[in-house]
Amino acid sequence: MNPLSRSATAPLAAADDAAVAGPDPRYVAKATQAAVQFEGFFIAHMLHQMRAGTREMAGEDSVFKDPVNADMLDMADTMVADKMASQRAFGIADAILRQLLPPAPAAPQQPAASLPGAEKSAAGV
Repeated sequence: MNPLSRSATAPLAAADDAAVAGPDPRYVAKATQAAVQFEGFFIAHMLHQMRAGTREMAGEDSVFKDPVNADMLDMADTMVADKMASQRAFGIADAILRQLLPPAPAAPQQPAASLPGAEKSAAGV
C-alpha cells in the first residue's frame, strides 16, 4: 500500500466527520453575537441619520431643531436599535449567518415503500 495515499485521504475523512458533526458551538455563538451586534449598529446608524435629516428639514422654531436633548435621543435610538436587533427585526443578522454558517444537514428521506400506508396504496386498496 502506498503511504501517500493513506495520508492523503486522512484529512478528507476528518473534514467529512466535521461536516457531519456541524460547526463548533462556540463559533456559532460568536458568529450569532457578531451578526446581531452588526444589525444593531446598522439600525442605530439608520435611526441617527433619520434624526439628523429631520433636524435639517425642521423649521427654525421647530421642536426637532432644538439640540438640547440630542444626546439623550441618540442614546434612546441606540437602545431601540439594540432591542430590534435582538429580535432580528430586519433580518440582517439572519442573512449574515446564512453566509457564515453551513446549512443544516437535511434529514434522510425514507423510500416510499417503507412509509406507513404505502402497502395499501401499492396494493390498490
